[in-house]
Amino acid sequence: MLPDGFGDYIAYADESGDHSLTNINSKFPLFALVFCVFRVNQYVRDIVPTIQELKFSFFGHDQVILHEIDIRRRNPPFGILHDYAVRERFLTSLGQLIEHTEMTVIATVIDKQKLFDAGANVGDPYELALQSCMERMHMFLRDEQMHERTTHIVFESRGAAEDQRLLRTFDEIRRGQRATGPMPNLRYEFASKRSNSAGLQLADLIARPIALQVLRPNQPNRAYTTFVSKLWRDADGNINGRGLKVFPDD
Repeated sequence: MLPDGFGDYIAYADESGDHSLTNINSKFPLFALVFCVFRVNQYVRDIVPTIQELKFSFFGHDQVILHEIDIRRRNPPFGILHDYAVRERFLTSLGQLIEHTEMTVIATVIDKQKLFDAGANVGDPYELALQSCMERMHMFLRDEQMHERTTHIVFESRGAAEDQRLLRTFDEIRRGQRATGPMPNLRYEFASKRSNSAGLQLADLIARPIALQVLRPNQPNRAYTTFVSKLWRDADGNINGRGLKVFPDD
């Protein structure tokens, strides 16, 4: 299906929270970056059609963007969720979709307040999170014997200036200029905020629940339970340092 030289996987990235250290929200002092990794053949044949089917089932078309904050706040076109019965049916269907989606999740969560308290030279939270996720993405591909093939990571465009900054940081990390080995076969792509990308929507749905699990681990987290099994694990089944990395370390 793919041209020669391309790997079996593609990743989609999204974030939760902002990466500013100058105005930290005490109620949500976290920044999370998530990579959702899919086998390309499964993504094309199974995942995209399943998401389209869910959209048709509730909205009559497939142009709805599954955006976590709009679902949570019941913003248009999710006004139908003000009806409790419809909301429960939708959330159950969405949860089952995520639970049955074949993917691997790699996430980094940064406690910005702890990072700020650690000192002035701690670095930008987004750049730290990006390096962490890219390093573990490369480890994952090495385990799958795909690290010598080209693998794309798709990011949502955030504006010209921020996109250029991300590109510079991505390239520095990829070339091994940030105290890590080179990852020459990782490539980036940008998608519009209005892109109807199944992968970006799944990453968006996952980012905030991961951050909330780190922030309040004893609080019920319905969304997190649907994908916790997708977090990349080591041979002993541990997610820490694999599917989930938290900064600063406790």
